[in-house]
Amino acid sequence: MAEIRIRNTNERISGEENVKAFLDKQEVLYEHWNADKLPAELKDKFTLSDEDKATILSTFDPEIKDLASRRGYLTWDIIALSDATPNLDELLKKFEQVHTHTEDEVRAITAGKGIFIIKGTDDVGYFDVELEAGDVISVPEHKPHFFTLMDNRQIVAVRLFIETEGWIAHPFADPTFQNA
Repeated sequence: MAEIRIRNTNERISGEENVKAFLDKQEVLYEHWNADKLPAELKDKFTLSDEDKATILSTFDPEIKDLASRRGYLTWDIIALSDATPNLDELLKKFEQVHTHTEDEVRAITAGKGIFIIKGTDDVGYFDVELEAGDVISVPEHKPHFFTLMDNRQIVAVRLFIETEGWIAHPFADPTFQNA
């Protein structure tokens, strides 16, 4: 279940309803899918074959299509990151910079853990959303954020897009951001 840490105060918010209520106020979509649907052999597998990816997409097909129809997403894929990923540290450096997109950035976590750092309203500032299997988040277009791995450095997620070529990051210089 997702948990939030507000960086300015170190306040933590937990529990699905509390997390959803907080993220609603920040205009960030949060949902929860049943991660137990995933076949057992894929729950801790972070190097995936094309067949594994197809199985994950098939397993969550009803949820993906429901979200896509409600939000206008046209295409989706699977991203899997772990220490087995070539050039993982270089990839993370690219991800770990505050940026925006011209469409939502959506992640449905199917295995592992990840974290979004998002710029909230002026009274909140930046906050972390710690995600695990079953958590679904959509950061709205133009909202400053970045995504990275947690200490376990393993994640599998469904990504949904409006633009068929995927999203493009636009750097967001923010002197108030502190990576802590």
